[in-house]
Amino acid sequence: MNLDNTTDSAAPIAPVSEAAPEPEIVAHEEPRGAIAEWTITILLLLFLTTTLVQAFVIPTGSMEDTLLIGDHLLVDKLAYAPSGPISSFILPYRPVKRGDIIVFRFPVDIKQTFVKRCMGVPGDRIRVVNKQVYLNGVKLDEPYKVNKTDYFDSYRDNFPSEPNVSVESGAIDMLTHHVVNGDVVVPPNSYFAMGDNRDSSLDSRYWGFVPRENIIGKPLIVYWSYDAPSDQLQDSGISLTHVFDLVKNFFPKTRWKRTFMLIHGYPIQ
Repeated sequence: MNLDNTTDSAAPIAPVSEAAPEPEIVAHEEPRGAIAEWTITILLLLFLTTTLVQAFVIPTGSMEDTLLIGDHLLVDKLAYAPSGPISSFILPYRPVKRGDIIVFRFPVDIKQTFVKRCMGVPGDRIRVVNKQVYLNGVKLDEPYKVNKTDYFDSYRDNFPSEPNVSVESGAIDMLTHHVVNGDVVVPPNSYFAMGDNRDSSLDSRYWGFVPRENIIGKPLIVYWSYDAPSDQLQDSGISLTHVFDLVKNFFPKTRWKRTFMLIHGYPIQ
């Protein structure tokens, strides 16, 4: 399955077979130790089923440079699953947190799967001023974020404001009912998501909040990364062009340094 995140192509994350453009307080949560992370990764790989993990490919650039076009991912579908009285002591369940990279069903079309960074959890206040994100009134330090355009867009870069492009009904509802004193306030059981490639991301600014039930899991590892163009990766069928490209360029176009790269969120509060 493909993970879409960009606006220039307006294409979703297509299965392995984002129109509008494609957080300063930082609190470090205690990360899992490297041994624990690799242990979980190996266990998931050994017991690979669609119940535990799911494979996706990134076809567009809205999460650059964190995730690249052509990154093939395994997504941990257990990370945010509700824990039971016994399973809570065995599996690493936890709530969705600010700064997590999340995979979710696109609210506008649940057949499509997107990957973005969670920027706001229920009750949070979000505002963008001149490309800078403010969370609950504090400007965020975002080492993962990139801005690849020099100009300022009146809606994209100063949000919330009057849309200057067509936006989805979820965004209209958000702007109409969930803006308080110039901030978007995230409602219960919802999340505000943005792409790291901030100037080229079709995200919550354009289609609204991510419902909790839409969240599938979080990317766990890049198991293979291949430098291919978006049009080949967005094809839901078998692209003969992509097949020929693989046969000819598998070794030189494989990004070997990204193979088995663990994917981490960036804890922000």
